[in-house]
Amino acid sequence: MEDDSILLEAHNVVRGPRQDNYDHPLDNFTRIAKLWSVILEKEVTPEQVGLCMVALKISREIHRPQRDNLVDGAGYFETVHLLKAERIKRLASEVFPLDE
Repeated sequence: MEDDSILLEAHNVVRGPRQDNYDHPLDNFTRIAKLWSVILEKEVTPEQVGLCMVALKISREIHRPQRDNLVDGAGYFETVHLLKAERIKRLASEVFPLDE
C-alpha cells in the first residue's frame, strides 16, 4: 500500500475497522476525555483528545519517520471531523426529534 494515498488509507481505516472496533469517535474520544480529565485534573474535550493524538504522531514522526505516523495523524484529524459532525447530528435530533 506504499504507493497509495496516505489520506485515502487514513479515511478507509477510520471509517471502517477502527470505528467498528472502538465505537464512533465522539463516544470513544468522550470516554478518553473523561479519563484524561481525571488524570490531568482539568477538563479535556473529545476534540482535544484527537488533537493530542495528532501531536503524538507528529512527535513520533520527528523522531523516526514512518508512513504509519502520517496515516494515523491524518486519521486522527478525520476523527476530529467525524466527532464534530456527529455532535451536530445528535444535537439536531434532540432539538428536532423525528416522529417514528
